[in-house]
Amino acid sequence: MTRETRRLPALAAGPVEMPFAIMGWSEVFARDIDWNEHSHPFHELLWNERGASTAVVGRRVWTVTPTTGLWMPAGTLHSGSASAGTWCRAGFFGFGAVSPISPDPVGVEITPLLRLLLERLAEPELPPDSRTVTEAMVLDVLAPSSRELLLHMPASELLRPIADAVRADPGDQRTLADWASHLGVSARTITRAFNAETGTSFARWVAAVRAQHAVALLGRGWEIDAVAEQVGYRSASAFGAAFRRTTGLTPGAFRAR
Repeated sequence: MTRETRRLPALAAGPVEMPFAIMGWSEVFARDIDWNEHSHPFHELLWNERGASTAVVGRRVWTVTPTTGLWMPAGTLHSGSASAGTWCRAGFFGFGAVSPISPDPVGVEITPLLRLLLERLAEPELPPDSRTVTEAMVLDVLAPSSRELLLHMPASELLRPIADAVRADPGDQRTLADWASHLGVSARTITRAFNAETGTSFARWVAAVRAQHAVALLGRGWEIDAVAEQVGYRSASAFGAAFRRTTGLTPGAFRAR
């Protein structure tokens, strides 16, 4: 199955003509898809009804799921991708019509209430008064979340071989000491570099890579035991505990969604 690439323009933030303050978009992808680096004049709230997708801003990579969305401010350059079968959704928020929840991209918890409100705004015959009230409620409950599937990519020549290897094979079992020996540096040097470039430790960075990869595989319908083995956990229970710490859901609950 060939990948589809969609090319969109890079547009500056600014007011554009929109029939409503919040507009909805929804699409199910029949094949894998990539978006080039682009930007919108309006703010975006990205989430999925089914499956997982990614959004990339600079060296930051977010995974978007049915429970973890992403606020993308107007004018922010970003690229993205989604796998076949993913049902992507978005809300477009008019620049100037609403106050942004953050000047930077940030994770948003897609709570059951927020989901219901966004679905109500998608109703084609929603009366104007009801729309105004619903939009106000969306803005009232919409807020940044501390829980987001975010990966900061290191850029130095020292860490690039590690990052490339782990992202290519999240089940890679090499430890910090193994990498230090392989690269001819001390473990302390790698630790300092990871903290400086990614804001986290080597172990937590690897766990984030594994969580993002696991989300993608679960979204494709993989069995939990197979996902656990693929991303380097010795048992489904160990994988489940790590996955829940990162995403707030068990693998089974995420797969069911």
